[in-house]
Amino acid sequence: EHVELTQPGSMVINPGQSMSLTCKVSGYSLTDSSYCTAWIRQPAGKALEWIGRICSGGGTDYSDKLKSRFTSSRSDSSSQLYLQMNCLKSEDTAVYYCARDSHYRGKLLLCTEC
Repeated sequence: EHVELTQPGSMVINPGQSMSLTCKVSGYSLTDSSYCTAWIRQPAGKALEWIGRICSGGGTDYSDKLKSRFTSSRSDSSSQLYLQMNCLKSEDTAVYYCARDSHYRGKLLLCTEC
């Protein structure tokens, strides 16, 4: 099973601009009812932050903080997911990840001090 995040090379995005990330998955199907795929980010020196997820039926769930600006979509035929980020702010600077998540859990549990 493999989840790969592909994105442009280093980019400088000015505040207010938009950009999109692409996540290509293999080893499982985006339509498999057992799974969702989550988006997570980690600003430098800070804890992981859950952005949201998209599930097999196309349903989405987002962090209250980000749901007005971030949208996830997918292409089942190409096994790709997309994270559209609008009206970017300096605090959106982070390392972004996609990860397979279970459809049966609530929001992805991120334990930073276990």
